Order: sequence, then C-alpha cells, then structure tokens
Amino acid sequence: MATLREVQKRMTHELLLDSGLEVLERKGYPATTIDDIATAAGTTRTTFYLHFSSKAELVSELLKRADEILTSVDDPSLTEVVRSGDARLIGTWLDSKLDQWDTIKPYLTVSYQASDEPDVARQTEQWYEDVVRQMTDGLTQAGRFEPVNRRIRCVLAFGQFEYLARRYFAVGWLTDRRICLAELTASWCHLLTE
Repeated sequence: MATLREVQKRMTHELLLDSGLEVLERKGYPATTIDDIATAAGTTRTTFYLHFSSKAELVSELLKRADEILTSVDDPSLTEVVRSGDARLIGTWLDSKLDQWDTIKPYLTVSYQASDEPDVARQTEQWYEDVVRQMTDGLTQAGRFEPVNRRIRCVLAFGQFEYLARRYFAVGWLTDRRICLAELTASWCHLLTE
C-alpha cells in the first residue's frame, strides 16, 4: 500500500503534467517557461525539478500519456488488424483512431513544437518505429508480400495516417471525415492486403 507521501508525490506529478499540457497548449512550447508550468500547478520551480529534469522531459511523459490514450482501446491490436487483412476491420480501427484525435491533439501539437529537443525527437521516432513494427509484424504473421517489401508498405500506410493527423490538428477536416476515412481505409487496404 502506498504511503501518504507517495500518493501526494504522484498527485503533484500528475498535476504538473496536466498544468504543463494546458500552459504549453496555450502559450506554445518555445514561450512556456518552467515557472509558468509550476505557477499553473500551484507549486514552485524547485518542486518542478523534483519531478522533471526539463521541459522536454515533461513533454516526453506527455507523449507516453498520448500513447496510452491511443492504445488503451485497441481491441484487436494493430498487429491483429493488419494480419487479418479485413477491410472492414481496418476501417473500424482507423475510425477509432480518428475518434481519439481531439483528445490527443494537445499532446501531439506540443510534441511537434518540441521536436528540436533530442529526447522528444528520439521518443517520437521510437513511437513511429513501434507502430511500423506492429504493422510489419501483422504482414509477417499473415505471410503477405515479400519480406523485403513489408516494412516500406507499412511506412507508407502509417505516413499517410500521420500526415492526415497533422493536417487535422493544424486546420481541422478539409474534406468530410467520412470521405477521409473511406479513402484512408482504401489506401491501407491497397498497401496492406492482397
């Protein structure tokens, strides 16, 4: 059982993450200071540094949170969806991700703004590679396509998804969401199914 001190420490940590996300979203990564985040959390700069070594480390933890949000509803997993080769299942999985975009928008917008930070860039790249690996594993399990072609097909499919997400975060839906989903699903089916 956690002690009261451990519970308070965890609550302060979460409060700093929540407050940090709010301030970073409002002011932008470059303009936000450690003092801004600490003040928004009702704490001090010293307390911030007890939890995070830098603003970039806070953003890295926010990226972990975004990943948890995105993967918490994955049933079946992305690997299983790709392995199935089922257009309906692919469309359903993609639709569930589009449903999450408003929730994760502040997290990813902040991470894009902090992309010059080596730790954030490294974590973002690792996140992309993990997604591509999951997709590639699905193709491998299904035995679809030549092994040499599997990864690039997954990079292209995820690249389309990522680009559409970035455009949505920047300007919203430029085309009806249903049309975007239908075309993205068709493209994924072209790249990932036979």
